[in-house]
This record gives sequence, structure tokens and C-alpha cells, in this order.
Amino acid sequence: MGTTRRIASGFRRRSGARRHHRRAAMIAGIAGLVACALPVPASGSTTSASSAAAGSGPASTACPTNLTGKATCYAGQDSNGAYYAIAVPKTWNGSLVVHAHGGPDLGTGSDPDRSVDDLNRWAVMVDEGYAWAGSSYRRGGYGTRMAAADTENLRRLFVTEFGEPRRTYVHGQSWGGNVAAKVVETYGAAKHGPYDGALLTSGVLGGGSRGYDYRVDLRVVYQYYCRNHPRPGEPQYPLWEGLRADSTMTATGLRARLQECTGYASEPKDRTAAQQRNLDDIIAVTKIPERTLESHLRFATFTFRDIVHSRLGGRNPFSNQGVRYSGSHDDRALNAGVERFSADPSAVRDLSYDSDLTGKVTVPVLTMHAIDDPTAFVEHEAAYRASLQGAHRERNLVQTFTRESEHSELSNSEYANSVSALDAWVRTGKKPTPQAIAASCSTFDHRYGTGCFYDPGFSPDSYASRVNARSGGLRWPAMTATQEKSWSRIDGVGIAP
Repeated sequence: MGTTRRIASGFRRRSGARRHHRRAAMIAGIAGLVACALPVPASGSTTSASSAAAGSGPASTACPTNLTGKATCYAGQDSNGAYYAIAVPKTWNGSLVVHAHGGPDLGTGSDPDRSVDDLNRWAVMVDEGYAWAGSSYRRGGYGTRMAAADTENLRRLFVTEFGEPRRTYVHGQSWGGNVAAKVVETYGAAKHGPYDGALLTSGVLGGGSRGYDYRVDLRVVYQYYCRNHPRPGEPQYPLWEGLRADSTMTATGLRARLQECTGYASEPKDRTAAQQRNLDDIIAVTKIPERTLESHLRFATFTFRDIVHSRLGGRNPFSNQGVRYSGSHDDRALNAGVERFSADPSAVRDLSYDSDLTGKVTVPVLTMHAIDDPTAFVEHEAAYRASLQGAHRERNLVQTFTRESEHSELSNSEYANSVSALDAWVRTGKKPTPQAIAASCSTFDHRYGTGCFYDPGFSPDSYASRVNARSGGLRWPAMTATQEKSWSRIDGVGIAP
């Protein structure tokens, strides 16, 4: 701990009165958080987990390959069991990016490698001079408020160890975009709160109560055509479960069934006529790209099981009532034969509270999304904008779009440009335009050379234009303060931590 404090001491002296007023309150609130911190080494580290006592805080460790020689890196585990990684650049600009990763991963505990891998992937933030901190979350599985709490816990731990940064930004990628948006709504709403801005990239921003409806449709449409998930001779279960709780099916087994039905992994010439027709119908009806069909079906199988059985006690938060499926070779037969179900209102309530977004943000929020994102469709951005408009906070939002067709691998030039644009907005109070952000990217591309693909004139269609609306669907109204207080006594960090 002494090493980290010495590294930060020069910056602490410069951080001024604002730091001193907030630091005392935050230290008191997180004493329990850091009491049980345990170090965990990254690959190649010379520091072993047994070499530091519990409560010693983050331990110095080798940086991942993309940051070798550029930063000092640390790793540890907080008192909730969440592993984390931290990097402080050799030339630190005094500000911090707290990262919320996507997924969710489905392991039972916290993965010590996840935060280190994320640090390696997002080394561009450290290259730009920002300190970086990322949590692996205390466990795998769904839980947006849990992940948001672990992200906030790590920010507080960073403050204790390194001093309060000049500015703090939260960055969320994919499902982490939902987490980061929840972070600024939950922890950043107070005046002069700890977060100065948020960067949401490729974000799943539709919220859990509607953000997975297209995967609900995939689950039932797939079963209508394929009849092998489950097979007729296997134990049957309602498809909203994703997979029965005691199933031993693996991702490999699921891929085999998908291949059996559609030949998706084969060249078109090697597919049977029945496989090709099944594949064509599933894609046409669900609007899911062929190249990500398997990953979406995995989510609609294993993550749905986690949500239903591990987080909601077997209750169903999903519905496809009133959906009119179209685009197949026989829509009438499809709509007559597809499995239908209605959601349990209490399950919708709890999933909505955990992951839906209110739009009540008080800090600048900048988003970036590939127009042809095959995983988190770009229409999620329309859903998020509508949330802020409903809360009369759209003044706090700038959305940018790129002519790319990937989900997690956008251009580093654009990531660097985005965090710079957000920082300038926060520092100056001048809200940037998508056109100005697109124009500034070339400066960063001189350094990173990964290209700038902005389309400043693009605006996504409504979420309903891409995802079938549910008739009579349940959308739980915003909870009152009394309801939230009562709910939080049951589960302080979201559904079933």
C-alpha cells in the first residue's frame, strides 16, 4: 500500500480543496470494502497472492502486454470477492476511467483473469494518460445492480489508495454499457457526485425487461423449426427458462444441435435443403445475422437459465404474447405453432428494477455504436435516447455512430477520440456535436492508425422497428422511494447476488 500511496502523493498535493472535502466521507464509507482486499497476480507477475496479507490493498503486478513499460499495474480482490485490475500510466493526466465489462460471464465466482484481459483490451485509455480500473464483479451471471455496485466499490478503493482523481469517467462496453448507465443513475445523481461523465460503447441500453425480446423470439422460433432444444424424447420445459435448471448441456452441445438443424457452420453448398430453409427462416424472422446466430442462441439458452433460475427463483420475466412473426416461407403455420407465454408481473418488476434505465442522468453521457453491430443492435441507442427524453435529460446525451460491423472491436482511434471528446465536454461545459467528434478523430488516427468511420448524419430507427413489440406486455412503472427502500432491504445490489 505504501508504494501506491507514494506514487500518488504528488498528484494528491495538487488536487485541491475539492478532493479534501469529499475524500473524508468516502474513506469512512469504504473502510469495510478494503479491509479484506487480497492481491492476485497477472500473468508474468513476480508477486504471488500469498505474499501480501489480507487487507493490504492492491498489490503491484506485471502489466499486460499492451502496457509493458507504459504503466504501473496492480491487482487485488475486494471484500465482496470481486477481482480487479488497476493501471496508472507513467505520465498520468490525473483522471480515472472506471471500466464496466460486458457479458455477463456465467462462472460461479469472480474470474481473476477477466479484469486483466479487459485492461489489455482497453490499454488505449491508459495510452491516452488515464488511470484505469476494472472489476471482474463478485460473481458470474446476471445482475446489473450488482455489477454497478462492484464498479462503484472499485472507484472508492482507487480513491483510498491513490487519492481522488481530477475527473472520473465510467466506461461501459456491451452489457457493461447497461452497467455503466446504471452506475451514473445510481451513484452519480447527487450534485457534485463522484462521476464526471460516462462513455457507453456498443451498449445494451434497452434494459433487461425489453432488451432481450429478440432473443426470446429466437428461442421460440428456433424450437419451432428445429425441434431439438429440447428433443421430443428429452424432459420438456417452457422455453422462457432458456434451459432446464438441471440440464448438463454445454455450449459445445448447443452448437452441435444448431449445426444439425441449420448447417450454420458449413459452407452453403454443404448444407441440406432442409438445413438451408431452416436457417433462412430463422434469420428472416428474427433479423439476427447469420454470423452471430450461435452467440445469440447461447444467450437465449444459458443466460436465460441464469436469469430465471438463479436470479428470479424460477419466475418468468419474458413474454411473446401478441407477436406476429413474419418473413418465413409460411408465416401462418409459424404463428399457429410457435410456443407462446406471458410474463410473471413480479419477475418483470424485479428484472426491470435491476437493469432498466430511467434516463435520470446529471452528467454528460457520450455513446458510440457501430451501425451494423450484430450483437447489440444499434436500435438500443434509440431506446436509450427515449429514456433520457422521458426524463427531460436529453441535454446530457451525445450519440455517435460508426460505419462498422463489429460489436466489441471498434477502432482504437475512435475510442481515444471518444474519451477525449467526453473530457473536453466536461472541462469546458460545451456540448460537442457528432460532426465535431467525427472531425477530431483524425488527430488520434495519426497515432493509432486504426481508422475513423463516423457517420455523423446517422440516426437509428426506433427500438420497435427492429424488435417485435409485445401486446399487453408488462412494463413496470418506476418505483417510489418507499418501494425502492423496501426492495433494497431484500437485495441491496440487484436480483439475487
